[in-house]
Amino acid sequence: MKRVFTQTFGVVGALLVKEGKVLLVKEAGRKGADGGKWSHPAGWIDVGEDVIAAAKREVEEETGYEFNPAHLLGIYSLVRKDLEKELGSSPHAIKLIFIGGISDKPGKDLYDDISETKWFSPEEIEKMGPSELRDIDIKQMVKDYFSGKKYPIDIIRHAASE
Repeated sequence: MKRVFTQTFGVVGALLVKEGKVLLVKEAGRKGADGGKWSHPAGWIDVGEDVIAAAKREVEEETGYEFNPAHLLGIYSLVRKDLEKELGSSPHAIKLIFIGGISDKPGKDLYDDISETKWFSPEEIEKMGPSELRDIDIKQMVKDYFSGKKYPIDIIRHAASE
């Protein structure tokens, strides 16, 4: 599917935390500015897709873990002005980021655009610069999580007309 960056677009993702560490995924097979950078598991919401189902799908594709969203961590608005030269515009993602439980072990292979996963301490993430961390809002997500922010998942409603 061709991605168009002239309007805001919807993204779902998760901040996965275990034993005080955050799981990040390394972008692979991506040309341009984001190749080889660390990110949280996330991706576009498919047209018509329920956002909770989309979050489960994205986490499983990018980490191999089954994900059970329990809360909404927050809604983040990220404008990537650093990509304007490469893409001809500044992508503006509206990101719904979930927190919840994951399966004990990854049950599936990683999606082909992820080369590896790794657990990082909040301090390690805070020290990452733009050459290592894909999206600057990840640092805020980590701070939000460890400060106890979370919102009821039932504030999200999905409807599709017949």
